[in-house]
Amino acid sequence: QAQLVESGGGLVQPGGSLRLSCAASGFDFRSYAMYWYRQAPGKDQELVAFITSSGGTTDYADSVKGRFTISRDNAKNTVYLQMNRLKPEDAAVYYCKTVRSQTNYWGQGTQVTVSS
Repeated sequence: QAQLVESGGGLVQPGGSLRLSCAASGFDFRSYAMYWYRQAPGKDQELVAFITSSGGTTDYADSVKGRFTISRDNAKNTVYLQMNRLKPEDAAVYYCKTVRSQTNYWGQGTQVTVSS
């Protein structure tokens, strides 16, 4: 059974940085693309970033381009989201996801709060 566990969230001031991690287990991590999503209270879920299985291709929501970087370490079965120049509107619960056999697997989420 695929399992995803996010960590690294917390409280940060506007302009600050955080690095989120998502540790994967129970499946062949290196064979699957990975996604970071976020959801703020009262807002729709948003796809933030995507990375292919090899890490060779990434893509980002326009709202985070130039500030966030997705990466992965296939030897550690972990995907990361480096978030720089954080804004109050980045505050949300951040989730990682993978898709196997047309089934979505989600982590439990990690809270990011951006406030002075």
